[in-house]
Amino acid sequence: MYFAYVQKNLKQKLYKGHTSNITRRRVEHLLGWSPYSKRFGPSKIVYFEIFKSRSKAMQREKYFKTGAGRNYLKKLLT
Repeated sequence: MYFAYVQKNLKQKLYKGHTSNITRRRVEHLLGWSPYSKRFGPSKIVYFEIFKSRSKAMQREKYFKTGAGRNYLKKLLT
């Protein structure tokens, strides 16, 4: 099982990613083990989707990073 996820930090900046273990990845972000977390501080997962294949999760992450994907997330998260 794979996840495409979106995190939001205290300054409302979004981070989009994918992982096979969302709990482990969340801990990595909380501990500042990712460059994003070190730079932008703590964040929380505000949205995720589950996929059977890594390629589908990667495609969805890529979509979140497009203009249409950003608009989709903006509508979804407000």
